[in-house]
Amino acid sequence: MRGFDVVIVGARCAGSPLAVLLARRGFRVCVVDKARFPSDTPSTHVIQPAGVAALEHIGVLGPALAAGAVPLDRLTLVNEDVRIDATLDPTVFPQPGLCVRRVTLDALLVDAAATAGADVRTGVRATDLIADGDRIVGVETDRGPIRARLVVGADGRGSAVATAVDAREYHVVPGGRVPIWAYFEGVDDREGRLRLGRLGEHAFLAAPSDSGLYMAGITTARRRHLSGDDALQAGIAGWPELADVLAGGRRVGPVRVMTRWHSYFRQSAGPGWVLIGDAGHFKDFTPAQGIADALRQAERLTADLPDDLAAPALVDTATRQWWRWRDTDAHPMYWFAADMGAPETSTPLVTSVLRDIAADRRAIVTLLRVLNHEVSPARLLPPDRLARAAMQALRDRPDRLRATGSEIVTALRSELRRLRARRETPPGASSVPAHR
Repeated sequence: MRGFDVVIVGARCAGSPLAVLLARRGFRVCVVDKARFPSDTPSTHVIQPAGVAALEHIGVLGPALAAGAVPLDRLTLVNEDVRIDATLDPTVFPQPGLCVRRVTLDALLVDAAATAGADVRTGVRATDLIADGDRIVGVETDRGPIRARLVVGADGRGSAVATAVDAREYHVVPGGRVPIWAYFEGVDDREGRLRLGRLGEHAFLAAPSDSGLYMAGITTARRRHLSGDDALQAGIAGWPELADVLAGGRRVGPVRVMTRWHSYFRQSAGPGWVLIGDAGHFKDFTPAQGIADALRQAERLTADLPDDLAAPALVDTATRQWWRWRDTDAHPMYWFAADMGAPETSTPLVTSVLRDIAADRRAIVTLLRVLNHEVSPARLLPPDRLARAAMQALRDRPDRLRATGSEIVTALRSELRRLRARRETPPGASSVPAHR
C-alpha cells in the first residue's frame, strides 16, 4: 500500500490550494473528494484582494480571469440613508477582489493541484479514519485505505473528518439570516463594482461574476411562507439601485437558499490530523471572508509544517501552533461578521457610525483594509468616533434616547465578553480526542 506524507479530504477552496503548496514543497500529497468537478456547492463567492493574491501565488488567477471573472476594484456600501463609494487604490491593494462561481473556481483549483503533482482522486468518498492507538494515520475510502503521516480535513461545514475525531465546537453563534442568491445573464453592468447594502430587514450582496453572469444575493429573516424565488424578487425590489442593474437581465438556473448554518470554531488539531477552512471555522457570510480565509489558512499551514513529517511530535507541534494562529487571526473578524449579519434592522447608532466613516477618506480606506483582513475591525471604532456617533444618534433620534443608551451599554458588555472568550480559546489543547 503506497503511503503519502499528507492526505487531504476535500478538494475545494481549502484542500486544493493546500495540495498545490505542499506538493511544491516536495511532499507526497493525495487529495480525495466525493464530488466530480466541475461541481457547485452552496457558498457566497466574493474573494477579497488578500485571497486573490493567494490565487495568483498558486497559479489560478490567470485562469479565473480567462473564465470571465471581472476584477472588482470599486465598492458601494449602502446602509439606510448612508452611502459609501470607494475605489481600491492599487498602491494599497495590489490585487482587486473577484466574484467567481464555485462551479468555476473549484474546478480550476483541482486542476492546479493535479498540475502541481498531487494525486487527486475525485468521486472518492472518505468513509472513516485509520487510527494507530490515539494517532490518525490515514483515511478509509470507498475505494480502499490511504495511509499518510498527516490527515487534513478540508471538507467543509459538514466535515466527516471533524465528526470522526469528535472535534468540539466553541464560541458558537446561531445563524441569524437566510442567504438567497441567483445568477443573471444579459446584465449590462459589467463594471468591477461590489455592492453591499442594508435596507430595512434585508442585506444585499451583488457583483459581476464569471462567464458573463451577474450574481445578486440577499439575506432575509427566517420566514417559511416565502419561497426562495419570491423572497429574492421581493428583496431586490427593496433596493431600487440593484433592481435597475438587473432590469435587463434574465435569471439563469435555480435560486439558491442556505437555511441550515451557524457560526463556530472547532478544535482543529490533534495527533496526526488538522482541520482547515470551513471544516474548522465558519463565520457569518455577510463580509464575504470565507474563501480568502481558506486560501490564507492553506498558505500558513504550509509554512508551519516541518520539512520532515516522519517525526510525529514535530508535526503535532506545528499543527497546534497553526491552530493557535487560526484562532488569533479569526477572532476579531468572527465577531465583526456576526454583528454585520445580525437579524435586526440597522439601528440609529450603527447608521451614525457609518455616516462618520463615510465623511472620512482615511476611515474608508480602513474599512476596506478591515474587509481585506489586514487590520482589526476595532480600528474602525476608536473611542472618539463612537462618542461622536452616539451623540449624533441621540440628536437625530431623541425619541430613541433609552434604546440608544441601552445599545451602547450592551455593545460594551458584549465586547468585554468577547475579549474574555478570546482569552479562554483553547490554545491548541493538549488533550484532544483522536478518533471516535
